[in-house]
Amino acid sequence: MRIAIITDAWKPQVNGVVTILVELVDQLKALGHEVLVIQPDLFDTRPCPGYPEIALARGIEPRLSRQLQAFAPQAIHVATEGPLGSKARKFCIKRKLPFTTAFHTRFPEILHAALRVPLAWGYWWFRRFHARAQRVMVPAPATLRMLQARGFENVVQWTHGVDGQVFAPGARNALDHLNLPKPIHLFVGRVSYEKNIEAFLNLDLPGSKVVCGVGPLATRLKTQFPDVTWLGILPRKELAGVYRAADVFVFPSKSDTFGLTMLEAMACGTPVAAYPVEGPIDVISDSPAGVMHDDLAQAVQAALRIDRFYPPQRAAHFDNTTVTQEFLQMLAPIASPALKPQLALG
Repeated sequence: MRIAIITDAWKPQVNGVVTILVELVDQLKALGHEVLVIQPDLFDTRPCPGYPEIALARGIEPRLSRQLQAFAPQAIHVATEGPLGSKARKFCIKRKLPFTTAFHTRFPEILHAALRVPLAWGYWWFRRFHARAQRVMVPAPATLRMLQARGFENVVQWTHGVDGQVFAPGARNALDHLNLPKPIHLFVGRVSYEKNIEAFLNLDLPGSKVVCGVGPLATRLKTQFPDVTWLGILPRKELAGVYRAADVFVFPSKSDTFGLTMLEAMACGTPVAAYPVEGPIDVISDSPAGVMHDDLAQAVQAALRIDRFYPPQRAAHFDNTTVTQEFLQMLAPIASPALKPQLALG
């Protein structure tokens, strides 16, 4: 099958959405599918306001139309709601082509936290964006229920997986050279408004705190919390070593739809401490791989007592092969005469 995936989130960005899509594309190609990824680096770009590390495509038309027309996809998946996603949606609607979308990120909450945009306004726009999709893929039951309650239609669950070849139990010496006091409390993710990272940084905990990630709050928080070890962005294999070296992974977010970093930490044998909210509820569930509590400090202390045997057992339930098959089943096939190749890619 020829599958076109349009996304505003792609390498070199480092975030959960990019990780999910890159692994999905690799899996699809391994199964013999032909995949066209239309992403910002194929266009002129400008920095995203408030997130300068994220490039937004501009001058999208008519190049996007030429690319899709030349590729003649048998299915189109619009992965994000940014400029590229919006233009791809417009392309499909204009030509009466079926397409699918995904709801990866609770952007209305981000817009509310960063710019005070009312949540109702944000969800109105996102509901309108996804309304014409054959299916709206969401990562977890809690997200599905939340969107349905807000009037979204055609919502289906498409969970996410973890690369068990990279993220797996192993040597725990990756941070030994830093001589950090134990226990080591780790956060991995964007250092940004929606991650609620200050709830973690403000905790009075014994041992050390380590943060892997960058984002719009990094400069201020590095100054405010000089005792924290800030590692920035690490290659995946190095990151796996850091996960293994940590004694507990702290996930303070209250607005994630899934929380892929929790899954990566668990796959490496590290228990998770989190709030009992959407994301952790679905990833940790009732397993002994982590602890959820309204008092994050209590969750951390309890998680430190978890046997490291259990987290990888829970992570094993999230298999990339199964995730890819689910994705293929949810695509909306395009009838062969509907889109014929006319122009060369460019």
